[in-house]
Amino acid sequence: MRALLVDDEELQLLRLKSAVQKALPPDTALRCFANPVQALQETVGETIDVAFLDIEMPAINGIQLAKKLKEANPKTNIIFVTAYEHYAQSAYALHASGYLTKPVSEEKVREEMENLRYPVNIETSKPLQIKCFGNFEVFAGGVPVKFQYSKSKELLAYLVDREGAAVSIGELNAVLWSEDHQSYLRNLIADVQRTLKAVGAGDVFIKRRNECFINVDKVDCDAYEYKRNNPDAVRAYRGEYMMQYSWLTFRPES
Repeated sequence: MRALLVDDEELQLLRLKSAVQKALPPDTALRCFANPVQALQETVGETIDVAFLDIEMPAINGIQLAKKLKEANPKTNIIFVTAYEHYAQSAYALHASGYLTKPVSEEKVREEMENLRYPVNIETSKPLQIKCFGNFEVFAGGVPVKFQYSKSKELLAYLVDREGAAVSIGELNAVLWSEDHQSYLRNLIADVQRTLKAVGAGDVFIKRRNECFINVDKVDCDAYEYKRNNPDAVRAYRGEYMMQYSWLTFRPES
């Protein structure tokens, strides 16, 4: 996926970039500009899947920039970002995919990405894309994976954190609860298996007798790339890792 971010205020651009990085798949290519004219000049010939554009900017505003981008590629998803509500009518007249008001959050970006006018096909050789930086999130082809139970997602997060090491049923039970819930744990395991199989990633999660683990070769994961010193992953890390969970073992330098 290729994403364009344009905001003439440097601080707002950094905040937008942080929210977008947390919400989108880890292999998303970001182009960020504080100068809208430069953004147009440097990207008009490129394929942009989604553009996050501030509206009030000098020289060329976000509405005008969106028109130029759509002329070059009609299927570019435009998401306007502004502190003001009164631009909404103009934005939707352009058939924008979304409209975000500042301050922009990871959750708001994710909501807009789930309802794009032109869904994005993510080309990757691995069936799952996993984000650990910020909150833990799972994507298949760029689309968020939704489990039946929130604990199913936490179970998968723990296995991702263990980086392919086998984890016993007893350990999983102790991590997820303070008392015995092994019957419920079986439901969670079945939910993970069923959900991943439905998105073409059934071979990521492996259950053998009394243990579970993941096949790390089948996932794209920002934390794994960080440990391989991938420059993009190193830049993406902001000291936040699986923030919704408390059993963490990953403690990189920020």
